[in-house]
Amino acid sequence: MTREEMEPYHRKLVALLRRLRHDTSAITQEALRTAGGEASGSLSNAPLHPADLGTDNFEQELSLGLLENQQQLLEQTLAALERINGGTYGRCQECDAEIAGERLQAVPYTPHCLRCATQLQAAGGEGRLPGNL
Repeated sequence: MTREEMEPYHRKLVALLRRLRHDTSAITQEALRTAGGEASGSLSNAPLHPADLGTDNFEQELSLGLLENQQQLLEQTLAALERINGGTYGRCQECDAEIAGERLQAVPYTPHCLRCATQLQAAGGEGRLPGNL
């Protein structure tokens, strides 16, 4: 893939990176907020009812899960930008085949062609395929 062919993907990845950083910041604030307290109308930081405590715990766990997902996407996006800079973007990291343009449009940060991604998912992980050690 030439530099000119990579440019639209570069722009898409940079836009995604900006959005992810903004979203990650918002989710971090939500995940780290304290439960109860004056902001919720209570006079203390301790929920008064067990159901309130359960709801607060659920919301915090949900925010932390979302934050983890956002962080993974952020890392994958940064890695894709590094591959663009290194000239390896658009090539599968497993089999070195060219990744289909349709796949790159849908998942611009993907490091794998569809065949290898499917095999990796079936194998249960993000590591290398057994034959490519």
